[in-house]
Amino acid sequence: MKYVLFIVTSAAEIGPNHRKTGYFFAEVAHPYHEFIAQGYTVDFATLQGGTPPYDSYDANDPLMKEFYEGKGFARLNNSRKLSEVDASAYDAVFIPGGLGPMVDIAQDPLVKKTVAEVYERGQVLGAVCHGPVALLDAKLSNGKYLVDGKQISAFTEEEERNYAIADVPFILEKALRDQGARFAEVEPWQAFSVVDGLLVTGQNPASAAAVALDMIKLLETKPVTTSASN
Repeated sequence: MKYVLFIVTSAAEIGPNHRKTGYFFAEVAHPYHEFIAQGYTVDFATLQGGTPPYDSYDANDPLMKEFYEGKGFARLNNSRKLSEVDASAYDAVFIPGGLGPMVDIAQDPLVKKTVAEVYERGQVLGAVCHGPVALLDAKLSNGKYLVDGKQISAFTEEEERNYAIADVPFILEKALRDQGARFAEVEPWQAFSVVDGLLVTGQNPASAAAVALDMIKLLETKPVTTSASN
């Protein structure tokens, strides 16, 4: 059995216009489906615990509807606080996007500490769209930024300018580049996942399932060395 921890935003609004936000529903539902289909256990942590806000639920998307009506959504809505979770007990950690992470995950010191430790322990680490904001300012034990020299994708500047440029506090692509990331991208809104060692990042909502599948490929080559409880 493999265990995956999703770290999900607790932020419900963003920017000067108080735009309603949260996690982007597909970026939880689609990866969740892939991990569960592989027989993995998925747990959820948020910064505040409890029920996190979500954005862009579409009942016409069968995987979103499946997640919404299933055990996963109920468990997410009873999430534990990240401060109460031992991330070392998991085989992998995944951070979905939405605009919410740009509010809380972007600045949270526990998130930075967690992702750096996950990376240095040799666990699989994944993030998609705005989720890679979790990697910003995370420093390794050698003092270098985690993203420095790594091939990383995330929501691009071009995509942001056509989506939430008036709401976000900064451009994620530029911030990642400024900390030394070798930013990788394809055309806007196309699925794209990039693997650098045990780090997997995806460009946008369409990339969420691809990130999960790339994480699964890595996990299937690693021995089971961890355990987690619900």
